[in-house]
Amino acid sequence: MVWPPEAAEEGIGVVDTYGAQTPPAPHPEQPAVDVLTDTAAVLFQDRPVLALSSWLGNALLSAVAEERHVQIVTPPHTLLTLPARLALAEVEGRWVVREESGGYYDGLTGAVLRWQGDSFAPVPDSSRETGGTGTAAAFAPVPNPDERQLLLSVRTCHRADEHLLLGGSLEAAWQHLTGAAPAAWGTAEPAGLPWSRRNLTDFARERAPRPTRLVVVGAPGRPAVAALNILRTADGVEEDINLGVGYGKGEEPPFDALADLAHDLASHHHLRSALFHVRTGRRDVNAPASFETPPIPLALALGAEEARRTGARGEKVPISRPPRAIGARRSPGRYFYLGEADSPSNWAALRSLLGHLRGQDA
Repeated sequence: MVWPPEAAEEGIGVVDTYGAQTPPAPHPEQPAVDVLTDTAAVLFQDRPVLALSSWLGNALLSAVAEERHVQIVTPPHTLLTLPARLALAEVEGRWVVREESGGYYDGLTGAVLRWQGDSFAPVPDSSRETGGTGTAAAFAPVPNPDERQLLLSVRTCHRADEHLLLGGSLEAAWQHLTGAAPAAWGTAEPAGLPWSRRNLTDFARERAPRPTRLVVVGAPGRPAVAALNILRTADGVEEDINLGVGYGKGEEPPFDALADLAHDLASHHHLRSALFHVRTGRRDVNAPASFETPPIPLALALGAEEARRTGARGEKVPISRPPRAIGARRSPGRYFYLGEADSPSNWAALRSLLGHLRGQDA
């Protein structure tokens, strides 16, 4: 069954549940869930952009607590925001795209899907001798050479005390890459609270020791969005940041600013590690339901503590350039340049570097 009934006529999608037992009704507090089975919570969404709204976040948390997989069904034209994509990946959920022909595929991997028993699952490809699944023809790449995304993954750790003010590392990244501070923050999309490190810190402190997940956005002139996770650990208060900044035709990402940003993070914001990527992708930083080229790593930065753990291995490394010292002179971190923005060989350089730093054979 589909609710509302006219959803089938509008082409939102019909799940073939022939032979399946009637699932229990959704929880009253989770109206977003359309089909609830023993193993999956299925949501049908027909909207241009699927964001990490409050109801979607609650549905994800509820499904995880009940040990169900989240599966979100959308039409092919739907875009997935960066925070929604990260949240779905964290709970091992699936983005199910319904083709006009009635078939289904995974919006992030292209795997052909089918309703099997009580959830969507990949269809084995009988043409492959080694097994595996087929890829939907609709998952073909959409040429987009003029737009790019700069992607940052940053981890910091602060000593927990009454003077702690969070959000500094994210604000520094925003300033270095866009020339302005973030515009707004919130617990879901759309983020509507004016940017304030004090208010953000007070909110996280009230929730401690529970973790806090936040969404941060920039001004419309420069598309940028971040997912910020704040976690209380034995070492202190950790901030895990995933930031995406979009650039269109004629807009060159500020690659030269990355080393200075890493130095700032190591000097003033208790950097643990940072990884910088670039990819060909939409300027609005949303993900389409089609193939996107993988991001290319540009640089790896380690804070003083992480650099100290690598010992002498952090001085002489198997990459084209020697590491650059960042942060305090007495206890510096390290910035490792991996290669040019259009070089796929950067992945091999990153693997070799990480193996070397960990004391493993290449």
